[in-house]
Amino acid sequence: MFRRSPAAPLAAGYAALAVLVAAGALTGLDQWAVDHAMLHRPGAGGPPTILEAVIPAYHASFGHPFDVVATVVTLPAQALVSSVLLSICCLVLWRRGRRRAAAAWAAGWIAGNAVEVLCKSVLARPLLHRHGIELTAFQSSFPSGHTLRSVLLATAAAAIWPRVRLWAAAWAVAVLAFLELDGLHVPSDIAGGLLLAALVAAVLRRWA
Repeated sequence: MFRRSPAAPLAAGYAALAVLVAAGALTGLDQWAVDHAMLHRPGAGGPPTILEAVIPAYHASFGHPFDVVATVVTLPAQALVSSVLLSICCLVLWRRGRRRAAAAWAAGWIAGNAVEVLCKSVLARPLLHRHGIELTAFQSSFPSGHTLRSVLLATAAAAIWPRVRLWAAAWAVAVLAFLELDGLHVPSDIAGGLLLAALVAAVLRRWA
């Protein structure tokens, strides 16, 4: 029986969400999260620099135990660290003779991160505030790259080592929680990262 791929509706959903974010339709929800769901005050700086994207834990705060835990939990989803971990997954697939799957995962990883970078460079949401301070860092934070990479890493790990499936899923959920609670991302960013990860995973199912 012919099974319709979920890639098309996921792509449409991601595009629709991006339009809603840019138009400010989700600003109320995101502002509520800033005011009530973030245990720590979000930073008021600009978007992450290249150094912050490349160097793990660059400018990370360790002044409070919660910050330390959040940094440790989310570190594997950092751009450079996660890319190394995904490369290890691809190498394992390659050595097991699953070369098509290894190539597909590598291509999907690159494509997903490229979409993230592109969206952050062209999409800007209305400003969010905290106690009268403009949170410019959130203007170009859609989608959440940490969300994208944590879900894809957990999916890859579960596919290669089925016994770690529950641990991988628990880690990915913990990353999403800390991204919000530690003031790193707002709900629409996380939703965008989830949709983008689901889209990449759906495409990979046909090739991996």
